[in-house]
Amino acid sequence: MRPYIVLGGGGHAKVVMEAMQLCGRTVLGFTDLTRRDSIGAIPWLGLDDVVDSYSPDDIWLVNGIGSVGDNSRRKGLFLTWKEKGYSFPTIIHPSAIVSPNAVLEEGVQLMAGVIVQTGTRIGVNTIINTRTMIDHNGLIGEHVHIAPGCVLSGNVTVADDVHIGTGAVAIQGLTIGRKSIVGAGAVVVRDVEANIKVAGVPARKISTDTPGKE
Repeated sequence: MRPYIVLGGGGHAKVVMEAMQLCGRTVLGFTDLTRRDSIGAIPWLGLDDVVDSYSPDDIWLVNGIGSVGDNSRRKGLFLTWKEKGYSFPTIIHPSAIVSPNAVLEEGVQLMAGVIVQTGTRIGVNTIINTRTMIDHNGLIGEHVHIAPGCVLSGNVTVADDVHIGTGAVAIQGLTIGRKSIVGAGAVVVRDVEANIKVAGVPARKISTDTPGKE
């Protein structure tokens, strides 16, 4: 099996590396702009351009960049290396529970304690973070980050480039529009338009601007 290189050396990268080690995967090292030390036994390899010295057929890449509200940096990193021919495997923490009838596309990451129920589809380069639960027939788009402790009831659709904050809840059958942000702890009881931020209980629109960092 190919070894792995993790892009990024921050908090999310450390969580992903640990999940990979628990699954018995071989991590060659990680790239990062700001740190030069190892993370545990995993060495720093250099800046991202060090990846060019490896053939796309010889390694897997893992996106170690997290996001808070704005997913553009993580998305850009994924697309840059995909254009060069590299591939991103799914990363599933061994404590996650995933229905055999769920579909996980390239680069999906499921962290510790995640539950993904039957009929769910999760798009490329999406993070489903610690202890999040997605019930049956969820449709989760590309480049999404669903933060720790969220609950999405059945038949919830989350469009591309969405960020859902820690502990948010969405009732069944809703659609959360592209590039929207759902604030931490929000309870979503109606559809969310694209390009807005909602927060509160029940969740209400608090901005009409294109989302940035929270």
